[in-house]
Amino acid sequence: MEVIYAGTTRLECRQGDIADQPDIDAIVNAANSQLLSGSGVAGAIHDAAGTGLAEECREFAPIATGEAVITSGHNLPNSHVIHCLGPVYGRDEPADTLLGDCYRHALHLADRHRLRSIAFPAISTGMFSYPPEAAARHALKAVIAACGELHHIELIRFVLFSESDLRIYEELFDAYRGSC
Repeated sequence: MEVIYAGTTRLECRQGDIADQPDIDAIVNAANSQLLSGSGVAGAIHDAAGTGLAEECREFAPIATGEAVITSGHNLPNSHVIHCLGPVYGRDEPADTLLGDCYRHALHLADRHRLRSIAFPAISTGMFSYPPEAAARHALKAVIAACGELHHIELIRFVLFSESDLRIYEELFDAYRGSC
């Protein structure tokens, strides 16, 4: 596990399952616009949370690209799930801004709810085809920039499903180390 600090906020990256982060207050769902279960991250989170999550999500759908909404965690060990709709690469523009908005909006929602920790997957890199290295750069840039505006969040974790995604984040953490 790699660690860097942005001010007093600890940033971590590790390989794992976003739906299995019991020490985190809120996990982030790489959602579709209707906030329905699907494949990948959304499917894993909805499966672990149970049917109550889908029922609660109905009142918030649809959401726009870059937007984030918060629900309870239901059967997850996390008190909350924050749902973000990332951009489809090559279709939703400006993709880098919209992807950054996902991270910023999720962080501000968590902070407004006085949460101390949040875990992100690699938003938009699956079915939405965002190149993983570019997505990681934009994610980390947005998160580090937002850290100065947060009052409650102490820990931000990037939970990467694949070893190749983890390596990308580890290299970026090394590059950012000392500059935060």
